Amino acid sequence: MNYYLGLDIGTSGTKALVMDATGGVIATAVKDHPIYSPKPGWSEQDPREWWVSAAAATRAVMRKARVKKTAIAGIGLSGQMHGLVLLDKAGKVLRNALIWNDQRTATEAAEIEAAVGGRAKLIKLVGNAAMTSFTLTKLLWVRKHEPKIYDRAATMLLPKDYIRFCMTGERIGEVSDMSGTLMLDQKKRAWSKPIISTFDLDTSMLPPVVESHEITGHLTAEAAKTLGLVAGIPVVGGGGDQPAAAIGNGIVRNGMVSAMMGTSGVVFTHSKEYRVDPKSAVNTFCSCVDGEWCMFGCILSAGGSLQWLRNTLDGDYKTMDKLAAAAEPGCEGLFFLPYLTGERTPHADPLARGSFVGLTARTRQNELVRSVMEGATFAMTDAMRLIEARGVKVGQVRLSGGGARGVFWRQLQADIYGKTCVTINSEEGGALGVALLAAVANGEYRDIRQATKAAIEVTRTIKPNPAAKRRYAKLHEQYGRLYPALKKEFARIAQL
Repeated sequence: MNYYLGLDIGTSGTKALVMDATGGVIATAVKDHPIYSPKPGWSEQDPREWWVSAAAATRAVMRKARVKKTAIAGIGLSGQMHGLVLLDKAGKVLRNALIWNDQRTATEAAEIEAAVGGRAKLIKLVGNAAMTSFTLTKLLWVRKHEPKIYDRAATMLLPKDYIRFCMTGERIGEVSDMSGTLMLDQKKRAWSKPIISTFDLDTSMLPPVVESHEITGHLTAEAAKTLGLVAGIPVVGGGGDQPAAAIGNGIVRNGMVSAMMGTSGVVFTHSKEYRVDPKSAVNTFCSCVDGEWCMFGCILSAGGSLQWLRNTLDGDYKTMDKLAAAAEPGCEGLFFLPYLTGERTPHADPLARGSFVGLTARTRQNELVRSVMEGATFAMTDAMRLIEARGVKVGQVRLSGGGARGVFWRQLQADIYGKTCVTINSEEGGALGVALLAAVANGEYRDIRQATKAAIEVTRTIKPNPAAKRRYAKLHEQYGRLYPALKKEFARIAQL
């Protein structure tokens, strides 16, 4: 039997996964890599340390899987999006990568929108508004502040594509990841000529882009030795972490929606048509499905809010589940705004703050815990409604992440979303998604839809409680009034 390797270059570490030809996960392994913050709000990583963690994770997963290295028939790559990697002509890394959560580029984001004639024009060109996370803002920052480094740069790559370069020697990107650069014309799935012209970009710096399942090169002898594999294994385009995770969750057809309640929360949908939010409160990217697209909203501190409360109370998730279940829906008027690290969807406000509103002398731990869960789920509902406003009919919601593991939070999500929710037989996300893409490239499946149908199964169904659904619809209306009322105060607090 053939086996496939999926690598996901995350922010805190690299996950490696070995999958068999039927889509069954044989083993996984994770190896950490560090983050550097030279100044407040700056976030960087050394791409060479991604390669070290990728090699260590690959060797570890091969030991766990007990699969012969000659049986690996393809490799797929996923990774954190938006990070800027600059290489010189010889392939040397010129500086640490500015990664997705680096916040130094607010000036460049504003300059980009002004230069093209406003936010609406930029969204028309590349599908999204300018945010500090997107790659073009980082590229322009380096050009302005580190011109000597910029002048030596021969190629711009994204994180997973640097690992591809280490594996194959090829400088290639793919459409789903490059959609997050602000430089890709998503309709044409090619670099945007107006953006290149407006910002006087050197086209030779921009790598060719391919579809996610296309073979981009083969493992070199040197890379094979480092990874503990054999030379010649094909490496496919892969995908950015969110589009790749959507493949791993089976979100490959119109109307399919996933709600991933992790540290951040992501509501994701697939779209056969190119649909753009005119306000860019939800993002549109190319999908890992050939010639199609996806939309998603990101809640920066969804499950992270519960993690914060757990750490603050020195508790554990099982106990917190029981505490929350003992409180009444709505927590006697206590609301929590989950903006602990600002917010992306729907407010795009880095100054927003986490807040409890409605504390009384009767408030207990039960209400504190449940209100945090409710607040995070209300925020996810905001993203879901924005997707519905773009014409997507949300029927069933696939749950994943920490919020899908507990019985209580699964039911809470069904009640607040007002939708039937399901869980699936895998939680491996992006690493599984790109392993499936590698299997498609090798001919194991006709296309990625057939692959996900074979590999991914629904394991449970959770229907909303009608009374709770009605109650939460009213509570969500009140929740929605709180951020507008506090927005100016958040900005004032930031100045203190």
